[in-house]
Amino acid sequence: MQAWKDKYTAYVHKQQQASPPEPDKSPLTGNLQADLQALQARLGDNGDLVVRDFQLFGAHQAVMLFFSSLVNTEQVREHVLKPLMAGPTGHKEIPEHMAGMIHYIWSTAVQVTQGTTTTDISVLPDAAVKGELILLIEGVPEALVLDMRQIDMRGVEQPQTEQVIRGPREGYVEKLENNLSLLRYRLQSTDFRIEISPIGTRTQSRVALCYIESIADSGLVAEAMRRISMIDTDGILDAGYIEQFIEDQPLSPFPQVQCTERPDKTVAALLEGRVAMLVDGSPFAVIVPALFNQFFQTVDDYTERFIMGSLIRIIRLIALSFSLFFPALYVSVISFNPELMPTEFAVAISGGRAGVPFPAVLEVLIMEVSMEVLREATIRLPQMIGGALSIVGVLVIGQAAVGAGLASPITVVIVALTTIGSFATPAYNAAIALRMLRFPLIILAGMFGLYGVMIGTILILNHLLFLESFGVPYMSPFIPGKWRDLKDTLVRVPLWWMRRRPSFLHAQNNDRLSRNVPAVHVDQILRQEGEPSEQSPADHNAARSRRHQ
Repeated sequence: MQAWKDKYTAYVHKQQQASPPEPDKSPLTGNLQADLQALQARLGDNGDLVVRDFQLFGAHQAVMLFFSSLVNTEQVREHVLKPLMAGPTGHKEIPEHMAGMIHYIWSTAVQVTQGTTTTDISVLPDAAVKGELILLIEGVPEALVLDMRQIDMRGVEQPQTEQVIRGPREGYVEKLENNLSLLRYRLQSTDFRIEISPIGTRTQSRVALCYIESIADSGLVAEAMRRISMIDTDGILDAGYIEQFIEDQPLSPFPQVQCTERPDKTVAALLEGRVAMLVDGSPFAVIVPALFNQFFQTVDDYTERFIMGSLIRIIRLIALSFSLFFPALYVSVISFNPELMPTEFAVAISGGRAGVPFPAVLEVLIMEVSMEVLREATIRLPQMIGGALSIVGVLVIGQAAVGAGLASPITVVIVALTTIGSFATPAYNAAIALRMLRFPLIILAGMFGLYGVMIGTILILNHLLFLESFGVPYMSPFIPGKWRDLKDTLVRVPLWWMRRRPSFLHAQNNDRLSRNVPAVHVDQILRQEGEPSEQSPADHNAARSRRHQ
């Protein structure tokens, strides 16, 4: 948190062309035993703390300190300890004065790719618990810190919460370096910036803030840094902790940040001008700002042709509406307005409900609660058992409820369609919000009929209009509406039509599509945006000839 406060201060000073303040330091004394005792006192007694004293080049007393649970001991032995314990005959030009010993070791002896030197003893405990090796030498008031961290992690796998038909199959893992490499692999730009600092007084979890300097709004980056710097807690164990600390309205059921375990989705958000945050130990990235329309969009919408992508998105929106309004509409029509149904259909429904002792609203609530319990049990059980339980629960319990007279067949159909519609929502946290709001809508429908459904819908819309995510209205780009931003909402227009980035993100560089595209596409783009074409008649004729050929 203090490091993020320093980063936020440095970023603001950089925008104002000022230099950040220097932190206080506690210098090393050069007395090996005194420095080692002070360092061990800060680290405490630990079973995996290794303190290895040896003779440096056979002539100088030195000590290595590291945690064996975080460091690859085999690499330490081969690339650090073995060359440093070699006699003077194995090294040439060993400095006579101890002042240049650290520089000689780093540049000549050890075979490590990353390392640093420090004269501040207060930073050494944090370096050790992060998996770095500390080298202290008698008579040298400077320590060499080598990055030897190695933790066994699972490999890159297909994301479990965001399945796609056509798209990359790589997902984030728990190791931060692997996740950043997946981003670097897809975003090979010199403007890509990554700020890394720890958060948590106990866990010291590293949090990476990612953005594209030439695209992202500097105010958005500064606001993200400010909110991260305000986090003061014992530990950050997952990206969800960051989400709860930085969101605008914590009491709202709707998520105000977007969580994803897909690096390609993160890169797409960065290219629009958004900011992403990753936590060491979490396979999810947090993207801000997040708007309502993002939660029914998937990677398939963009990897498929725009006609197919738009059709799939419309189907997904219909399923979203089903999951929220369908049970409430059923209760209101059955209880208050049966004349809205065709006569034959109303007779069939009344015949099916003849033996049900409960009113429609209580019947639907019982079935919905039962379905939610079954869904939660399916998620928590082992994968092999969970699949069998879901099938048994849907078939056996549903049929038994109808046979026992606890529910009518039409109610079972309504609840099943509602559950399937909630599964079609791509974002899990947004689907939970819709599942929560379904119950108050059912209660309002049971009390006031269609008027209750209308009142509940108005309250939900007013709440959505009230929300903001990092200063951006949650219902953007619907309200306020702008034509260029509406091209990727209810439907997706062709990629060559979305020439500019979303205006509500205030990107520094709005153009994401150059004019070096086929002439027919440029004409359509400029005609829709009211701009004159820059192509000459000769260019049009040449393009037309190429198309005919």
